Amino acid sequence: MPWIMLVIAGLLEVGWAVGLKYTQGFTRLAPSAATIVAIVLSMGLLGLAARQLPIGTAYAVWVGIGAIGTAIFGMAVFGESASPARIACLGLIVVGIAGLKLFK
Repeated sequence: MPWIMLVIAGLLEVGWAVGLKYTQGFTRLAPSAATIVAIVLSMGLLGLAARQLPIGTAYAVWVGIGAIGTAIFGMAVFGESASPARIACLGLIVVGIAGLKLFK
């Protein structure tokens, strides 16, 4: 169950990171409210997952899901560069997270 909470927390991190773009500096009410809710839920689930998982691993997975998901979203929706070098760097993040999980 903590891994499921952690994955959901990471996906919510993608949501609030992308939401920041739509808040326009927290000047738009609906996107700002949704972003704040996503932040609170994401952090809350991370905290619950960290009760049972090593904090270093939990935090790295949470940040990794958020970073990779946000980068992919930016490439797909905002037309950000999807160069081979950027894709390779995202792959390195995945390898680093997997290493933390494998080498406790």
